Amino acid sequence: MTDKSDIRVEAYRLRALFEARGAEVFETDVLQPAGALLDLYGEDIRARAFTTHDPLRGEMMLRPDFTLPLVQRHVAEGRANGCYTYAGEVFRRQEDDPDRDAEYLQVGYEIFGGEVSVEADAEVFAAFAEILAPLGLRPATGDTGLLRAAIEGLETSAARQAALMHHLWRPRRFRDLLIRYGQVMPAPESPDAPGGIEIGMRTREEVAARLAALERERSVPPLDAGVIRLIDTLLGIRGQAPNALSELRETASALPSILPAIELLAARFAALDALGVDVDSLDFEVSYGRTTLEYYDGFVFGFFADRRPDLPPVASGGRYDALSRAIGGVDGRPAVGGVLRPGLMLSLGSGS
Repeated sequence: MTDKSDIRVEAYRLRALFEARGAEVFETDVLQPAGALLDLYGEDIRARAFTTHDPLRGEMMLRPDFTLPLVQRHVAEGRANGCYTYAGEVFRRQEDDPDRDAEYLQVGYEIFGGEVSVEADAEVFAAFAEILAPLGLRPATGDTGLLRAAIEGLETSAARQAALMHHLWRPRRFRDLLIRYGQVMPAPESPDAPGGIEIGMRTREEVAARLAALERERSVPPLDAGVIRLIDTLLGIRGQAPNALSELRETASALPSILPAIELLAARFAALDALGVDVDSLDFEVSYGRTTLEYYDGFVFGFFADRRPDLPPVASGGRYDALSRAIGGVDGRPAVGGVLRPGLMLSLGSGS
């Protein structure tokens, strides 16, 4: 096992590389307010976070990552653009895999603003690729913006679109909803009489409102089976970047709502190529990151050690404009970034 003091030295070395690129060092508390994390990341994070209760501050969490406090700081200071780096411990419960660390050091590089989003995406990815090149890792990329564009283009209710967006990161639930929305909804059962005993936490008025919402939903026409098959096709596209781009353009002939996202993807590939990334051999998968990279809403990436399939990604990241807007509203700036695991890097460099 790599000594923690060696990992910390490596973390600071990596942080210095990003400082040399013009990044400002960001520091934040290990103990973070749980409320903001739960509001913005969702309840799913509770299953992986270490929580405690402070009599004055309420529920608190050991820092699960740096992104949220960084966005909060950037917005609070009223900055338009910014470039940051950080190094420190993060904490994640690992109930399913006792061999994975519950506490580890993380080094990040984040860019806010910028005139052209794909150039910032390419800058972050290329910086990571250069640093990780000696380890011979396999890069993987994706773009959740494609699926989001497909959902936004569906001829269905706003409520159904919102539900699909909410479960975009839960593939099984997302698929179940698609199948459900492709069927005629049954009529909801209504209470037989206005009187009687109320059981449970919801009032009769709340139950009535829910039944009315279900009745409205039942009037929405089901999704066409062909559209559902097109979304399945979209989610199955994977391969080297040029081939994936060709398949996407073919799919867009029947699913035109994804065309702007495809052109953005093509521009990103061009920006990566301009920075020396071998785009012709770059892996791309539309579904990449859907179970592990929640809160990203565009470009996503990871770097993997194929000789050690038991390890999590050595680096990962992506674009999180929606999170920035959720925190800053009109002041929320486009943002992209990623994190490195110096402990994993050292273990791979030593051949262990």
